[in-house]
Amino acid sequence: MQFKHPEILYGLLLLLIPIIVHLFQLRKFQKEAFTNVAFLKQITLQTRKSAQIKKWLVLFTRMGILAAIVIAFAQPYTSKNKAFKTKSETVIFLDNSFSMQVKGDKGELLKRAVSDIISNVPEDENISLITNDNAFIKTSVKAITNDLLQLNYATNQLPYDAALLKSKKYFSKNKNTIKNLVFVSDFQQKKSNFKADNNGDTKLSLVHLKPVSNANVTIDSLYISKQTSSNIELSVNLINNGNSIENLPVSLFNNGNLLTKTSVKITDKATTIFTLPVNKPINGMVSIDDANLQFDNTLYFNINNSSKINVLSINESNETFLKSIYSNKEFNYQTTSYNQLNYSDITKQNLIVLNELQQIPNSLITALKSFTTNGGVLVIIPSNSINLQEYNNLLTNYGFTPFAKVSEIEKLLTNINYAHPLYKDGVFEKQVSNFQYPKIKSYYPQNIGKAQNILEFEDGKPFLSENNNAFVFTSALNKNNSNFQDINLIVPTFYNISKRSLKLANLYYTIGTENAFDIVTELQQDAVLTLVNENSKVIPRQQYFNNKVTITTIGIPENSGIYNIKNKAEIIENVSYNYNREESKLVYQKFSNLDKVNISNSISDAFNTIKSDTKVNELWKWFVILALLFLIIEMLILKFFK
Repeated sequence: MQFKHPEILYGLLLLLIPIIVHLFQLRKFQKEAFTNVAFLKQITLQTRKSAQIKKWLVLFTRMGILAAIVIAFAQPYTSKNKAFKTKSETVIFLDNSFSMQVKGDKGELLKRAVSDIISNVPEDENISLITNDNAFIKTSVKAITNDLLQLNYATNQLPYDAALLKSKKYFSKNKNTIKNLVFVSDFQQKKSNFKADNNGDTKLSLVHLKPVSNANVTIDSLYISKQTSSNIELSVNLINNGNSIENLPVSLFNNGNLLTKTSVKITDKATTIFTLPVNKPINGMVSIDDANLQFDNTLYFNINNSSKINVLSINESNETFLKSIYSNKEFNYQTTSYNQLNYSDITKQNLIVLNELQQIPNSLITALKSFTTNGGVLVIIPSNSINLQEYNNLLTNYGFTPFAKVSEIEKLLTNINYAHPLYKDGVFEKQVSNFQYPKIKSYYPQNIGKAQNILEFEDGKPFLSENNNAFVFTSALNKNNSNFQDINLIVPTFYNISKRSLKLANLYYTIGTENAFDIVTELQQDAVLTLVNENSKVIPRQQYFNNKVTITTIGIPENSGIYNIKNKAEIIENVSYNYNREESKLVYQKFSNLDKVNISNSISDAFNTIKSDTKVNELWKWFVILALLFLIIEMLILKFFK
């Protein structure tokens, strides 16, 4: 029990008054002389013992009356909080991620949560409501009802710890307020699970919304699995998190028109293949029919008329191996001897290969440095006999350590950096430790320095390293000096280097991750490229080079679909974006043994708990009734007790 006005309790000292009155009798007794006992018959007999009992009973009742009145004026109450009428703050985090699309026992989880918030939160109560992508600060449910009813699903879900931090920052710094944080989510299993890092200042209530079914089928990915001179085979991967399905329809569209339709049987995973013609642009969409989650039922993709990569090989050695790698199908391969080099051709290239030049004059170094600064990629292959000073001048311009004098000790190429982007995706099925090691008869010893090693000799010295858009070999690759041309590793090495020089758009990109690709175009001064579809228009981050524009997207676009890349009204090509599939797995956290955390299955239960925690039970009326009861008891004692 607590008191609104505890200072009034000092009035209990008044209880001394009836004690003093009753203990110190001030009345004097008078002696009466009588000669016979006949006088005693005229008075009422009263024993001393009964008088004492009556006196004490009256004392206790009067003390009870006075104490009850004093306590009533102090306004006693009971509450789970320490202070009377303490102000409270309420912050609600509402998870509007795609996993909240699933249906609970009363419809979609998100829509039901919105309805329950509107129904259970007093419409004029001051609250803050936070979502993954929005915030309504110090407002009321009445003011944001329309916004809540139109709430969309967020493209990216905040990590749970970030959501907690974001929500807590909207509380005031007043330490005398009750801070209630209501976290509404389905608590899907993530790489980083929800941890109730709850301090004493915040009362955390978790509302764990649960679906009626965890089953879901998703279009996980697609890729070109095979390509011939006339056809492309497009493989579509499906994942099922539920019971086996005998006949799942899968449809393929181009520009919104149905191209073909098939069906698959799926237990856990399945792959279906569509055949498309070569050299025909496709603005594609693959779709399935699944009743649970909707966002992962479609996957957009594009097959554009790919731009060819411009490759220039400046030779003083046989370049047959380069010509075989850089075929006309994907590359505009141009070759020239050093003596016939036209410097004006350099700016038109995406990739330049210095194939075993003996000398590299300053004029060429200057032109190459300007070329790589504008997004080009350079490959340096030294000859067996070089001008060491000129080569080292070129290397230091790109942050490499200089070459030492040529070493004619035979070396084996034994170490592959599998984590490097050249070999990271799709080159090796697994790491190989016993492959046929290439032999190098002579090389130029070099320390690692700031460069990143890609291929290494057995002693850890670099054979191929990269830095600042330049790839440097430390040995000549001609067949007299090395058998590197004879092993399979040479093809993915040079092919993937060329792909670094012009990053053509992928089949599709994932929203929320950092994506970068190049568009071959020339822009006028102050012109920008835009991403446009029927619902939105955004200007992505972009950097213009001599013959291309590098586009980088992170938080945009927000919606999945096919976007036109436009230069004013001209459509250059198309690019597709899809939602991240991480939320397709309907696996949820289980909570147990969380201290100081209230866990509910519904919003109404959570707010009822908050109301009960903040409810104040005033007791002063009961003490007034108690005082009246003592008064009645005293009157009865005085009247009837003899």
